[in-house]
Amino acid sequence: MPERFRKSWGAHLTSAAAAEFRLWAPDEKIVRVILNGAAHEMRRLEGGWFEVTAEARAGDRYWFQLSDGTAVADPASCAQEGDVDGPSIIVDQSAYRWKTTSWRGRPWEEAVIYELHVGTFTPEGTFRAAVERLPHLADAGITAIEIMPVAQFHGSRGWGYDGVLHYAPHQIYGTPDDLKALVDTAHALGIMVLLDVVYNHFGPEGNALPRYAAGFFNKDRPTPWGASIAFEQHAVRRYFIENALCWLGDFRFDGLRFDATEQIRDSTHPHFLIALARELRETFAGREIHLVVEDADRRRSLVGRSATGKAELFTAGWNDDFHNALHVVATGEINGHYRPFADDPWRKLRDAMTKGFASPARGMEILPLRTNARVSPQARVNFLQNHDQVGNRAFGDRLATLVDEATMRVMTAMLMLVPQIPLIFMGDEYGESQPFLFFSDFRGEIGKAIRLGRREEAENFGGIPQGKTVEDLPDPLHVQAFFDSKLRWQRAASAAGKRHIAFMRDLVDVRQQHIVPLLIDPGLSGYRVFPTQDGIVAADWLFGDASLELRINLSTEPGPIPAIHGRPIFMSGISPGETVPDELPGPAIIAAVRRG
Repeated sequence: MPERFRKSWGAHLTSAAAAEFRLWAPDEKIVRVILNGAAHEMRRLEGGWFEVTAEARAGDRYWFQLSDGTAVADPASCAQEGDVDGPSIIVDQSAYRWKTTSWRGRPWEEAVIYELHVGTFTPEGTFRAAVERLPHLADAGITAIEIMPVAQFHGSRGWGYDGVLHYAPHQIYGTPDDLKALVDTAHALGIMVLLDVVYNHFGPEGNALPRYAAGFFNKDRPTPWGASIAFEQHAVRRYFIENALCWLGDFRFDGLRFDATEQIRDSTHPHFLIALARELRETFAGREIHLVVEDADRRRSLVGRSATGKAELFTAGWNDDFHNALHVVATGEINGHYRPFADDPWRKLRDAMTKGFASPARGMEILPLRTNARVSPQARVNFLQNHDQVGNRAFGDRLATLVDEATMRVMTAMLMLVPQIPLIFMGDEYGESQPFLFFSDFRGEIGKAIRLGRREEAENFGGIPQGKTVEDLPDPLHVQAFFDSKLRWQRAASAAGKRHIAFMRDLVDVRQQHIVPLLIDPGLSGYRVFPTQDGIVAADWLFGDASLELRINLSTEPGPIPAIHGRPIFMSGISPGETVPDELPGPAIIAAVRRG
């Protein structure tokens, strides 16, 4: 990564025996660095910056000391000795010796994404332990892993969305070099690695920035988690843009997933999201870099593509509409977040599959739309479930425990065979039934608020099951909720687990062989949705002189389907050797490709 991107925030080694320390603290008159117990007064520069160079080495511990004597961790700390309050540790980001030096990434069209939480992915819950499981993922056909946030947060356990030190991998998971080894090993296996980052808020505990840089936040523009971040400030923009550069440069991640971008508000031009995406793409122009948004405002301009099919800003966006509509038709749950999909869910499912959106945009576009509301299929990421839809349920139950096995197989095939990019949640490759719960490590008033919030979230995601009450809900603050969420790897080694892995691998192979080549065409594909009875979904995607044909029955009753003209590439729910029927039994799926 170019040296100029390491100048704004934090501690940076300038030689083997010296480091430069920089902090934006516009509300302070005096700031010192406490380095290995010795105080070094920092120079106050224009714009609220403080800076000093001192003798230091990798591994040295330090704090910033404010005018009143308070010692705080570096907000751009690259590693912590303990919790978020310090001390911070100087890191030599160039010390790790990469083995996959020629890796430049993989095309986005080849992505089969596996979302994982480091702490519950293995019994040990560390980066190094995760390395040992990567060959399993490669064997299952996974081509990309998406790691839930690892930026240092308060306490020893949590989902990671309450990070406060955005540059520091959480020390419970391991060292920066341990994380680099995870990325390095994944690359050696042909697996891309994406990181989930949270640029819309800080966690509720351990964030010292308001003490010395109140202008970092905008109290008049609240988010669901407190004051919004003031992206109009140049120092604030650099904090987050350089953080993204760090993950992609120092750690060589292949991409980033940006959490809740609708809460990233900015009145300047260009908008922070535009500036961020453009700088990342310019800096890493020689690599396959994939930038994914979770955007509840459904802004098409974020994932727009040029006439040649190139992603202009962000590569893709999470397709919550696909999940929500499919969840309603599969489970019948219509409360909370699913209520908007209770009316005509079958139409909304077809729209989410073909148009990429089943609901209108809610926010202002950050760029003018060049085309209509459609986006290319590969600009959407589909999923049957992710950490949110599992972990926010009352008892963390997975979809496989809510629907029958035959329906689950058809839905899984549907996920893997539509043109959009598929994402599965950890354990789904072998049919994990273990719950994934919400868990955290807060105390006091914050802990009480979390317990109350869990009850509200449970109502939003399926409600409390019949026969249960709020008193039966798992305690999100008890360590048992964390341990109960860990994968049970013995299931993967069982006969049933191996059959499920083989099923998934078959789907991945079909996708890579028959569907990925269609997506490489840079043009915007057309589509055709056929009128069918509820329970049946029939659509064709048109790619030049080729087409992908899908016929799906998610009901238990047979129903007529439009004719298939291509060669079948996958069938489930139909007897082996049977010809393509005019009536599809349920649940069942047929995928075919027609060329010429």
